[in-house]
Amino acid sequence: MADHIRKLAALVGSRICHDLISPIGAIQNGVELLAMEGRSGPEMALIEDSVMNASARVRYMRIAFGIASEGQPVSRPEIQSILADMSRAGRVRYDWTLTQDCARSDAQHVFLAMMCLEAAMPRGGTILARGDDAHWLITGPAEDDRPSPALWSMLTGAEGVDPLPAQVQFALLPEILKDTGAQVEILRASSGLTLRLPRA
Repeated sequence: MADHIRKLAALVGSRICHDLISPIGAIQNGVELLAMEGRSGPEMALIEDSVMNASARVRYMRIAFGIASEGQPVSRPEIQSILADMSRAGRVRYDWTLTQDCARSDAQHVFLAMMCLEAAMPRGGTILARGDDAHWLITGPAEDDRPSPALWSMLTGAEGVDPLPAQVQFALLPEILKDTGAQVEILRASSGLTLRLPRA
C-alpha cells in the first residue's frame, strides 16, 4: 500500500507540473513578443526573470517529484538547460559534469540530493554533480546542522522527524532508494558535504 501511495503521489506531482508548464510557457512567449516590439525597462526585466525562474523550477520539480519510469532517459542538454536556468535565478549554482545522458531515475535521485544540500546552504554556493560507473557524488558547501541534524540522519535510514513541506526531499530520497536496497552515504569535510548515491 505504501508503494502504491508513493506512486500516486508521484503521478500527482507529474500532473501538476505538466499542467503548470503550458501556461508558464505561454507567458514566456508573450514576454518575448513584447521584447521584440521594443518593450523594455526594469518592469519587463523583472517579469522575464520571474517567468524564467518559474519555468526552471517546474521543470526541475517534474524530474525530482514526478514519475521516473524504468529505463526512461533524460538527455544531458535538457538537464544542463534546467540547471543553467536555475543557476541564473538564485543564490545557488549547479554544475553537472557528466557528458552523457542518464536514466530519469538517476536524475531524480541527484535532483533530490541537490535539494537537500541547497536547504543547508544559507549563503549559497555551487553544487557539483559528478559520477562514475557505480556512484553519484553530489557536493556543496552545506552545513550538516542545517536545517536539522535529524533530517540528515533520515537520509541514511534512521528514524527521523516529520519534515516540513520545504524539507520533504529528506524523507523522499531514502524512500525511493529503498527500491534498490541502497542508502545515501554522507561524506563530511571542512568545505562542506558530499552525498554519495548508487547509480541506477
